[in-house]
Amino acid sequence: MPLKESAFHILSALAAEPTHGYGIMKDVEQQSDGAVRLRPGTLYAVLAELVEDGLIEIAAEEVVQSRLRRTYRLTAAGAQRLAGEVERRRTAANTAGRRLRNSGLLAGGGVA
Repeated sequence: MPLKESAFHILSALAAEPTHGYGIMKDVEQQSDGAVRLRPGTLYAVLAELVEDGLIEIAAEEVVQSRLRRTYRLTAAGAQRLAGEVERRRTAANTAGRRLRNSGLLAGGGVA
């Protein structure tokens, strides 16, 4: 089953390095050029699902300004799932690009 868009971006953010929720939100926004902005409610719901599924884990917990801050990291299972999703998306994008090139609908063949 394909990953939800939000889960894909969260796993991608955590593939770079372990980080906390706010860091994940900023990374997702940056990696998507602002196209994906996770709201806290969505972020923490997806984080809970990913922890439950064993794709990420809590690396550390600390209290910062009277609030609990959790740092999350990708697990080996999460890395494998992300790699599979990257390949699935790459294959789909290549197929769509090939079809567009062959369709003649794009002036100048604007798809690599």
